[in-house]
Amino acid sequence: MKVEIISPDRNIFSGEATLVSLPGTKGSFEIEQNHAAIISTLEKGKIKIKNGDKEEFFEISGGLVECNSNKVNILVN
Repeated sequence: MKVEIISPDRNIFSGEATLVSLPGTKGSFEIEQNHAAIISTLEKGKIKIKNGDKEEFFEISGGLVECNSNKVNILVN
């Protein structure tokens, strides 16, 4: 699935992923391929993006995530 992490200043990440782990305000959750559409707020924590054996981590102070049709947009502070 296509994942983008965007801050007000710049595009932090743009690429493919098989799993995205997020720090939701009501608890951590994961998004995988063909996930149902979702919009959620995020709190301070780490985003994990996994593609095969490769994992990347991004520290955030909060934000918003939208997932629809295998496209995940993450807007961070």
